[in-house]
Order: sequence, then C-alpha cells, then structure tokens
Amino acid sequence: MNKRDYYEVLGVEKTASKEEIKKAYRKLSKKFHPDINKDADASEKFQEVKEAYEVLSDDQKRAQYDQFGHQDPNQGFGGFGGGADGFGFEDIFSTFFGGGTRRRDPNAPRKGDDLQYSMNIDFMDAVFGKDTEVEIPRDETCETCDGSGAKPGTKKKTCSYCEGTGQLNVAQDTPFGRMVNRRACHHCQGSGEIIEEKCRTCRGEGTVRKLRKIKVTIPAGVDDGQQLRVAGQGGPGVNGGPAGDLYVVFRVKPHKQFEREGDDIYLDLPITFAQAALGDDIEVPTVSGKVKLKIPAGTQSGARFRLKGKGVKNVHGYGVGDQHIIIRVKVPTKLNEKQKQLLREFAEISGDIPEEQSSSLFDKIKRTIKGE
Repeated sequence: MNKRDYYEVLGVEKTASKEEIKKAYRKLSKKFHPDINKDADASEKFQEVKEAYEVLSDDQKRAQYDQFGHQDPNQGFGGFGGGADGFGFEDIFSTFFGGGTRRRDPNAPRKGDDLQYSMNIDFMDAVFGKDTEVEIPRDETCETCDGSGAKPGTKKKTCSYCEGTGQLNVAQDTPFGRMVNRRACHHCQGSGEIIEEKCRTCRGEGTVRKLRKIKVTIPAGVDDGQQLRVAGQGGPGVNGGPAGDLYVVFRVKPHKQFEREGDDIYLDLPITFAQAALGDDIEVPTVSGKVKLKIPAGTQSGARFRLKGKGVKNVHGYGVGDQHIIIRVKVPTKLNEKQKQLLREFAEISGDIPEEQSSSLFDKIKRTIKGE
C-alpha cells in the first residue's frame, strides 16, 4: 500500500510554516481521534495524521522527506533498499534480534530515587557516635489517591495514542533503508495511561512534598566527608516498587584543641621553659579524658610523644588510633628585673654567652628554647 504525501495528509502546502503544520495537526487529530470519531477507519486516519506530523514538525526529518519522500533513492542497490521489494535495515534487526530492542514496561515496579543529606556534627560526636534525628524534605506517596494520581473514585485510562505501550514508533526512510525509532509517548509521558480526573491533593503527580523526621545513628569514628546509607528512607517507589535510600554525608566541625588525621589525634601542648628544662609530670587532655604524661628534663620545643590507643576508634572496627603530643615551649615575654638577673647568671654559668655579647642574651635564650 502506497503512503499518501504527508503534506496532503495534513492538507497544507509544502511551504507551510511550523505553526501552520501544528494547527492542521491539532484540527485533524481531534477530528479522527478514536475516542471521538467512531468511524471504522478513524483509527487508521488518526495514525496517518500523527505520523505525518511527527515527520513534518521535525526540521531534519522534514528536510530528508522533502529530498527523498517515502522511498530510498538507493532502493534496489545490492538488495538493501527501503522500498516494498527491498530488504531494509528494519528487516535485518527484526531477523537477528527478534523484532527489535526490548522495551521496559512503563508500569513495572521501580525503585524510588536516592536522596542525599549533609549533616553538620560536633567533633566529639564523630569520635564517639550518637543517635540523633534529621528532618528532610522528600516526596511521599499521596495518601488521598494512594499514589495513583487519579481523583478518588476514578481510574486511569489506557492511552489511545500508544495503546498502553508507553512508546511511539516513528518510521523514517533514510539512504540506508527504512528505520524505525522508538520514543516515549508524549501524551502519557511513557506510562501508557492517561489520568482524566487528577487528584486535587497531588495534582496528578501521585506524590506530595513533606518534611519527615528520620532517626540516624552517627557511627563512632566517622570522619569528615564520609557517608551513611539509611535503607528505604529515600523517595517513594514507582508502581509499587521499593523506596529509595537516604545517604547522609557527615561534615565534622573542627575542635578548638584537637586535630584529626585518620584515626590519630594531634595536640599542641604548651609548657614553660622551666618544665622543659627541669622536667615535670603533667596532665594532658585526650578525647577520652585527662591522662598523665612525663616530660623528661631537657625536652625541646617540637618534641613529640605518643599516647597509644588514645585516638579514635576506627569506623570499620579496625582498632583504635593514637594521640600525638607536640611540645611547644613558651618563651617568657615579660620578665621582672630579678628574673632577668637569674637568666644572666644562668647564661654565665653555662658559658653559652660571652660577657661582651650579653646584649643579645635574650635572643640567644629564645633560640635555645626553640631548639634552633
């Protein structure tokens, strides 16, 4: 059966503008729509009008149609023409692939969307963990229509454009043969169903946006940038499918004393010149409380001590980190006359400072304390 000229089908001139083509299509599609026109050939004419519009409304397809029409100019060459007697690419795919590519059922159950939420947490909550709640906005199944999108008491209707398949086949003649492309039906957005009376609560979407409180357990040892998966707390499933998941990304606030690298904790510990020179037993803070640390006599600024097992518990359960103490000797900045005299005597006894260079005494003492 020979196809009619697409311009003739729509009743427009070949010079017709896009707007004129669209206007003609709207008029004829309404006239021959199977739901309105009950004539025996209405469905066939409707499909003919739809096919003509899909070609002429697309600039590239229209240009190709204007040049080649319905027939391939290479028809008959090597037996791969796109005409009635040729063996086209569509036939090849049908022969070797069982009728074309597989189509996903638009009404099959599908998992809901995954959501992501950034949570700011305190340093110590990251170290020890905590049970808390987050409030997130998310789409949830509309309770009025039970997620159908249709007004209560009504039902969805099978889309007459795609006959419930959710897809439209667009035929196109090319120099390589007749090709058929599949695309989602724009009348039903690929669902295969039409909602004639929409739910007033969700306006046909089937979901509504709500704020939902969700319990979250912050794992002990979690670090900045790590995330936690909370199963089933994402977006609602589609067509009865399971809900998506919620991914909580942790943003750990800095601590005023401690710094963290992996599972280890670092602490700058200031001590006096006397403590560094004479030694001392002092208490130092750790994430789990104060512990005693022995400072040996003659400890230099920048010296490091390790407190084994006083760091952070590994979030995956692989042991506990250490705490590292970095000594910072405090250089006195305000000395009374007696303190200055004692330091001069100390320098003279130690022989570090010649008498004639006593003016630079304090600078050298500072360098000595700093370990320079």
